This record gives sequence, structure tokens and C-alpha cells, in this order.
Amino acid sequence: MKKIAQFFKVSQTEFLKSGSLETYSSISLPKRATAGSAGYDFFAPETFSVMPNETIKIATGIRVKIDEGWVLKIYPRSSLGFKYRLTLNNTVGIIDSDYFNADNEGHIFIKMTNCGDTPLTVEKGKAFAQGVFVEYGITVDDECYTTRTGGFGSTDKK
Repeated sequence: MKKIAQFFKVSQTEFLKSGSLETYSSISLPKRATAGSAGYDFFAPETFSVMPNETIKIATGIRVKIDEGWVLKIYPRSSLGFKYRLTLNNTVGIIDSDYFNADNEGHIFIKMTNCGDTPLTVEKGKAFAQGVFVEYGITVDDECYTTRTGGFGSTDKK
């Protein structure tokens, strides 16, 4: 198994732009549930509820340092997708390796919608999303040399 990444909390200063000090102190780093799990569980930094057809944006307080050539893909936790039709608003979250050094410290936000007909409540500390590291390639004629400076969504502002 290749070890290509490490999770960290964003700084307290960065997190306080979107959350509280009390919430910051309870952030848990993502981890796998079993040795055979591909996904790293992201835990709710505070209890939240999502009503049917409602959308919520979660400030995870997490950033990740990833080796070049790898990406972290974020998905809803499988059981929540199955039971509640919980979906990510961008279908799959993509965390690039250069996001770690972004202006917002690479703070990972997860925006989800409850597409089902049952209200969902996730208690503080419970897994609600999962991230899977995937290796990727580029084309032989790729000549992109720009570097990221902004935070979330910064690569679409060129």
C-alpha cells in the first residue's frame, strides 16, 4: 500500500471564518474504519440535520497534504447515500494536491443535499462522508505550469 498523504486540521484562525472555537476543538482527522477500507471517514464536527430537499455546507476543518500525481475524491458515506439519497452537490468532491497551499489553507468543505424524503440528522463525531485517494495521469503533451493561489473554486477563474 502506498502512503501518499496526511490529514491535518486547518489553523484555528482559518476555521473561525466558518465555525466556532468550540467546534474547532472537537474536529477529528479522517480515518479508515478497517484495514480493508479504501475510504477515509470524515466526521461531523458538530451535529447537523438535513431535511428532504435541503442543502447544507459543512466546514470540516480538515486539510490534506497529498503527493503530486494523486487526488482525494470525496463521496457521501455509502449508507447515507443508500438510506437518505444524500448526494454531494458537485457529485464527487475533488481535492487536488496543490489545494493544500491555497489561500484558505486547503480547508475542505462538503456541500450535500438530502434528495430523499426522510430527514437526516448526523450526530457530532459520526462519519458522514468518505474520501478515497486515487492516482491519476496527464497527457504526454501537457504543458501546464501554473500554480494555485486561491482557495476553493480558484482554478475556474482563469
